[in-house]
Amino acid sequence: MDQARPQPVCAQEALDLLNCVAESNFDDEKCLRLLHSLRACVLNKKVKKFSLSGQTNQETDLRSKKHD
Repeated sequence: MDQARPQPVCAQEALDLLNCVAESNFDDEKCLRLLHSLRACVLNKKVKKFSLSGQTNQETDLRSKKHD
């Protein structure tokens, strides 16, 4: 029997927002609703930080320091 991999917290909301901004017919209102949906999920699930699959904490720290 195949075990389903658990989906990262707020992954669907984040993916929906990213796909919205990538669409050629960009819809401000739709993307804003998706942004608010992601924000609500982050607050509800108490998310502190996102990372990409395979990304280490050290890589994340180095990138954030470049943008400070």
